[in-house]
Amino acid sequence: MRINQLTFTRFLAAISIVIFHYGKKSFLFNNFIVDFIFNNADVCVSYFFILSGFVMMIAYSNKSNISTKEYFTNRFARIYPLYLLAIFIMFLLQVRTNEIDLSGIFLNVLMIQSWVPGKILSVNAPGWSLSVEFVFYAIFPFLFNKCFNRFKIKPISLYIISFWILSQLVFQVFYYLYAETSTTAKDFIMYNPILHINEFLIGNLAGFIFIKKLQFKKANYDFLILTFAGLTILALKFSVGKIFHNGLLAPLFISLIILISLNNGIITKLFQKKLFVFLGEISFGIYILQYPVYSMFSAYSVNKYFHITDPTLVFFIRLVILIIASSLAYIYVEKPIQNKIKTRNKTASVIENPA
Repeated sequence: MRINQLTFTRFLAAISIVIFHYGKKSFLFNNFIVDFIFNNADVCVSYFFILSGFVMMIAYSNKSNISTKEYFTNRFARIYPLYLLAIFIMFLLQVRTNEIDLSGIFLNVLMIQSWVPGKILSVNAPGWSLSVEFVFYAIFPFLFNKCFNRFKIKPISLYIISFWILSQLVFQVFYYLYAETSTTAKDFIMYNPILHINEFLIGNLAGFIFIKKLQFKKANYDFLILTFAGLTILALKFSVGKIFHNGLLAPLFISLIILISLNNGIITKLFQKKLFVFLGEISFGIYILQYPVYSMFSAYSVNKYFHITDPTLVFFIRLVILIIASSLAYIYVEKPIQNKIKTRNKTASVIENPA
């Protein structure tokens, strides 16, 4: 099962994160009307984690059991080539500046940097979330084969929702007790995979309920989608001291994901346009290549070669370069490798299970 209209939401989330990192000097994003949105746009990583859990469940909904070998091969083909390319680019930039971080590169290549305080944002900072996703990928076959395929909705819902609530309490309490006094504690609280598993699980649960109860309840949900989008914006505006980084907005994100998945209104028709689906497909590149691209094409270099200093123009020039780079990476790196792996898996399946 594939839900095309969800794909474009990845692009919106990825661009919001790029603005969070590099667009705050622009008057378009640094004004009293919208600044609170982009100052909190790192919450889109939480959206990615929840959406990942949902999509993984949908993707394997027609299987009674996950073949571990094929599953991990597909996951590897999906994220690692471009992830490794980003690390390689950053390594070359480090060589140029004679600031090589060998331990950081080692941890990043193994995708374990999110476990090591002080190294979490090393080499290619956005890569920390892929280190967390790696843990999600590792546990999903067990969850699917041993839990979701064996138990009913009610007990699974009870356990996952309870775990989510407990995770939010632990995160909020520990953040306010230790995050401001210890860098090591803050690294653990904000980035350690253990405190993000709740997001993936709640996404899994949403996908499980969608498959079992909701997938045929399609209708025009445009108004409800806009309502929940508005509620999400209001939550960011009036956060009342809460930190949304580790899944606190899950109820709103899940509502949006399910409503967009079921919607057949104008929003879905728009999101299903080929251009928007393509932008969603390159969103991984936009996310993981943002730091390498913005490092190569710094504000200084844009000023030097284009004689442009306006923060808004500088940001959009670099954004266009990022989108072009992500498009090329998707066409010439991501897609060919994924297709090759899928073809090999199908061939192996035929050999192992001849008709």
